[in-house]
Amino acid sequence: MTANFQDLAASWGVSTEASKVHQDAYVWDNTLPWSREAKPDIRVKHLSRMKQAGHDVLSLTLGGDRTSSSDAIHKIANERAYYQSHDDKFVLVDSVADIKRAKKENKLAIVFHFQGTNPIESNVQMVDVYYRLGIRHMLMAYNLRNPIGDGCKERVDSGLSHLGVSLVQEMNRVGMVVDCSHTGYNTTMDVMDVSTSPVVFSHSNPKALNDHPRNILDDQIKRCANTGGVVGINGVGIFLGNNDSSTENQIRHVDYLVQMIGSDHVGFGNDHIYAPEETSPSAWNPPAPGDVPWSEIRYTQPEQMPHFTEGLLRKGYSDTDVCKILGGNWLRIAEQVWK
Repeated sequence: MTANFQDLAASWGVSTEASKVHQDAYVWDNTLPWSREAKPDIRVKHLSRMKQAGHDVLSLTLGGDRTSSSDAIHKIANERAYYQSHDDKFVLVDSVADIKRAKKENKLAIVFHFQGTNPIESNVQMVDVYYRLGIRHMLMAYNLRNPIGDGCKERVDSGLSHLGVSLVQEMNRVGMVVDCSHTGYNTTMDVMDVSTSPVVFSHSNPKALNDHPRNILDDQIKRCANTGGVVGINGVGIFLGNNDSSTENQIRHVDYLVQMIGSDHVGFGNDHIYAPEETSPSAWNPPAPGDVPWSEIRYTQPEQMPHFTEGLLRKGYSDTDVCKILGGNWLRIAEQVWK
């Protein structure tokens, strides 16, 4: 597609330079919670907003620690059918080549993931099954304990279980990316010791900037980078700090990471809620001290992403580094890990 960057700049409210960088980059949001229960018109509207804001790749949460294997497979089947039947707008991703083709055809590339490992039901052989169905990354535990390890909001953190070691090894073998967001400190450190492939935090922010249980310590961040992995900044106000989901606050977190581990190891996974009226808190996500009520949490919105690009450029980041952060680093991980 030949883009008129002046028109895009006017549409997005950014400079022509920023519009060109944003359009040329692979803009990859690595965490978008997704529900087939949401009203179809909400889904269509939200996906349209993402595309209009310049997104190229979306990784959708299709299950987690509250999801049985039966429910997970039915959910995947429904979502695969939806995107395959709308191939004029979407490319259902099996390979890196699919992502590159989607970019050329001006379509949204759709990736799937799980937020938690309970869909395997303690059978590591399910990893291969889910990979073949499109699951490309899976985080270890969602806030609380499961058979693999402990979550970041669990009372204690005993580290990775024997089953967890086998799971990480199988994910490495199959080509599924190992994801440590929502997972307890000791468990993440064990995971990064065991994994022979890059490990990611798909949507986690530095605890040094906001002391929240969902955020991660500097040594976790450095260890992740040492595996060749990527830390994805999210756009959730209570994790960014002061329930402030502004672009400036998100860039503050990005810059902290870049100064520590370099631009090769930073991405984003906004983790925003596209249908808040159909989403509610649960026992799997206990509030932390100081959290605002669920209904008052603020999230970054799709339309902020061109301004995110503009903000990084104004801060002195090169076009190359901005493109890495927008999605180039997730693309590298896919090229290195997927099989």
